[in-house]
Amino acid sequence: MTAAPQGINPGPVTDWILERRPELVGPLDFNLITGGASNLTFRVTDQSGAALVLRRPPTGHVLASAHDMNREHRIMAALQDTPVPVPPVVGLCQDESVNGADFYVMGFVDGKIVFNLEDGLAVEPALRPTMTNSLTDTLTALHAIDPDEVGLGDLGRKEDYCARQLRRWKRQVDEGSDREMPLFQELHDRFVATTPPQQGAGIVHGDYRMDNCMMGHDGSVAAVLDWELCTLGDVLADVAGMAMWWGDDPRAAGRLADVPTKADGFGSRVEMLEHYGRNSDRDVSDLPWYVAFQHWRLAAISEGVRVRFAAGAMGDQEGAANADGLASVDNLITIADEILTSGQL
Repeated sequence: MTAAPQGINPGPVTDWILERRPELVGPLDFNLITGGASNLTFRVTDQSGAALVLRRPPTGHVLASAHDMNREHRIMAALQDTPVPVPPVVGLCQDESVNGADFYVMGFVDGKIVFNLEDGLAVEPALRPTMTNSLTDTLTALHAIDPDEVGLGDLGRKEDYCARQLRRWKRQVDEGSDREMPLFQELHDRFVATTPPQQGAGIVHGDYRMDNCMMGHDGSVAAVLDWELCTLGDVLADVAGMAMWWGDDPRAAGRLADVPTKADGFGSRVEMLEHYGRNSDRDVSDLPWYVAFQHWRLAAISEGVRVRFAAGAMGDQEGAANADGLASVDNLITIADEILTSGQL
């Protein structure tokens, strides 16, 4: 057994897993897949090569509500027998004596994460339309699920999703920003005044895009991942988020411009949205409002990141990094303004 990475207490965790998967051959090896400020993801491998995945909160002092293992596990468990592909769940551990924090284990899904433009260009051209259609159809399938029928009816408030989001992110900027942001504030008021009526309530993934899915080797979505922000509400916010991350808007910059779907063959975001509209029972005529809202929301999130980053110990890079952050946030606000004003993507 190799040395366990930080965040894993190998003995008790191994015992816990083997109790639930006795066919595995110990000892188990643990390797960090993704880390940082978000939840930690580890690949767990037994001596025969069989693999599982373990998710736990970051180590150190964290806000429990922001890293709710029970919530992620509950959502994926509820979706096991639906048309939405998710990893098979093995179990949830809420006994902190095992590993110092809650964690859950799920099956390992074979496939690849298509993260950026380089990854998109590496996809076989013939598979690119398949990926786009599967990504869109999977989101349509998620939005067609009745939360009550799968036991998720109490996951969150169903009504006034956009109003709640507008209050939340305005409050974060009001309390956390170190500067005046007049256009951001003006846009908030315009969004409040023009919010489209919510069409029912569905399961909102919260951060749906290609690199938050495991893509199968045949081009289909093998599993939808990263359910940290999942809640109930207005599903068109999900569609707009996927459109924002599509990458073919010439105004996009930074990470928004370095996305796999920018490669030829994935199609335009307009084509993707038309595909969603043909297969969904939602009226998508107000999608430009939602796409503008998603840019504003990402600006609020990015402003919080910028302020925290600028306040850290960054040495000689502090000024340049802060300037880049300011430009990125302001670009998002400008795009939101242009889309909301024109009503066009």
